[in-house]
Amino acid sequence: MAEQNPMQQQTEGPDQPVKAIYGISLPTVVLSLLLLVGSLIWMKQAGLASHGVQLAESVPVVPAVGAVLLLTLLLPVLGKLPGVLKLNRASVLMIYAFLCVAVSMSSVGVARMMFPSATALYYFSSAENDFEKLQENVPTWLVPQDTEVIRQMYEAADDEKVPWGPWLVPLTSWTILLVAFFVLMMCVMTMFRKQWSDRERLTFPIVHLVTEISGGREEGKSVLAFFKEPAMWIGFTLAMLYNVMNILNAWNPAVPAMGRVYDLGGLFTERPWSAIQPLGIAWRPENFGLGYLVPTEVTFSVWVFYLLERLANVAAVSAGYELSGFPFVQEQSFGAYVALGIFLVWVGREHLGAIARKAFHNDPTVDDSDEPMSYRMAVWGAVISACIVLLWVTSAGMALSTALMYFGLILLFALVYARARAEAGAAMVWLFPFYQHKKMMLSAFGSAPFAPANNWSNLTIFSVLMYLSRGYFQSMMAYQIEATKIAEQARIRQRAMAWWLVVAVVVGLAGAYVIHLQAYYQLGANIVEGGTTQGGYRTRLAVQEFEELSGFMRAHKLPDRARTGAAGVGILVTAALVALRSIFLRFPLHPLGYAMVTAYGGPLWGPFFIVWLIKTLVLRLGGMGMYRKLIPFFLGIVVGHFFTAGLVWGWLSIINEMYRKYVVHFG
Repeated sequence: MAEQNPMQQQTEGPDQPVKAIYGISLPTVVLSLLLLVGSLIWMKQAGLASHGVQLAESVPVVPAVGAVLLLTLLLPVLGKLPGVLKLNRASVLMIYAFLCVAVSMSSVGVARMMFPSATALYYFSSAENDFEKLQENVPTWLVPQDTEVIRQMYEAADDEKVPWGPWLVPLTSWTILLVAFFVLMMCVMTMFRKQWSDRERLTFPIVHLVTEISGGREEGKSVLAFFKEPAMWIGFTLAMLYNVMNILNAWNPAVPAMGRVYDLGGLFTERPWSAIQPLGIAWRPENFGLGYLVPTEVTFSVWVFYLLERLANVAAVSAGYELSGFPFVQEQSFGAYVALGIFLVWVGREHLGAIARKAFHNDPTVDDSDEPMSYRMAVWGAVISACIVLLWVTSAGMALSTALMYFGLILLFALVYARARAEAGAAMVWLFPFYQHKKMMLSAFGSAPFAPANNWSNLTIFSVLMYLSRGYFQSMMAYQIEATKIAEQARIRQRAMAWWLVVAVVVGLAGAYVIHLQAYYQLGANIVEGGTTQGGYRTRLAVQEFEELSGFMRAHKLPDRARTGAAGVGILVTAALVALRSIFLRFPLHPLGYAMVTAYGGPLWGPFFIVWLIKTLVLRLGGMGMYRKLIPFFLGIVVGHFFTAGLVWGWLSIINEMYRKYVVHFG
């Protein structure tokens, strides 16, 4: 009998296995590529030129949701096509999984942050900032060597043509790093898939949404059953009205609208209670809808811990302790994620041991026939891809010890974030302590140990790789684990899905390079994405990163005891919650809720509080029967929001000037 996991107290036995029969078909490949091309053109205009909707910052990405909706509605026709042209539900779900990964490569958390991280050191160099000295530490294969090529990237080229020659080597080198790390995450995900899906029976709320849209899990159910649910259309209409009224209000303030946030902090104006700010309920329909599928202990924990964090700040101010950044919630989240990552490995140790026996001794009692890859391939794939990553970064100039610590933290956080998506399903791509990997390393040790004998090569490459921790490439592990659950439910062969995702990341990166460089050399990186003469938000982050590093050259950063202590608090609180849930089976506070809310609790706590209250009342008054009947209503809220704010407004926002009135933020 598997050991009970305090993070998931109620487990069930696995369903009877259903034979997987579907693989990658010709219509799947063709439609995936066509929809990706359309999505990239759309993203170039809506995200880079107009900056109206970040289509790839949502969870799931807007184009993937649009593809599932469109293709499911067309399935009754496409399913009757002859021979190899026939499309089925499995094909629709594989297209969805492909787009989730491929489209994400063009997002604000991957390519859009990668380009300024690689080039800002050159374009923004001046006599005052010492960037020229740092340039000596960047190898020639990481960035174009022609300064005119970089200047035109930021200011646009006269002929608006992309100089692909100078970019070929840098783009190839970046692709090798990202694909190797993607494969590393997939190998690790394979090792945890059965533990989470079969043994602990996690709920996968986002997978539930997608599979319901595409026809549900029940045999014989109409593929359009979801669209025939009256409750779904009620939820859809409410979400649509919410967005439409906000859009109209942006043009005419006299139109009543809910807005995007209800500010509770404005009610507290006197000290010390004013320290409770910021305190606002974010009207995020996707979090309301998916939150209904989240275990109540998680939703309860999220809002309780958020309020406790805000009250901790009030108590500190009352005691005369006013330190900037207190109570250091992101640093607490760092500690919580570290503790949870270690705990997930510990809980899965029995299964990981079985994987080791299969990989090294071919134990016949361990079955890996229906895994994304054989356990032997998973183990050796993880070793080889990790070696490629480490060889890449050490060849660039990063110290091996720094690389091991940095990428170890990124991988650990990717694992915990994937767990948060599988168990809690919060539709937020930033739901991890982003950028804390590097910041906590510097807070714990200071900058001097990373620059021995004033050798700045290690810290320079550390800063060039900033986008890996400040961005969300690591969140791709969540899409990987969700794709395996989709494959399991839709009878898709796991190994076909796994390789299909590798194709998605390669093709997605190529597409990301094309649309970004085209936009940069046509419009100028300084002004795309809502930027001015000094670039957009991602560019400013890159410049700040190198300015901080040049500051270290003048005076080293000392260890920050307060922030390091906050990380320690995060570890202790998480460990205590795990212990309490092991001792008391009905202990209401969940360690995952604490980790999530300290990572990015502002947009999450309000929707989770309201949906916790609703779900609690529903379960007590109507039981599981009423709970199940209301699921289509809450899923309709999610679909209505994605349709109106993502698909409809996403297309309208490509019209110049319209986007300035109302900017939609997902993520």
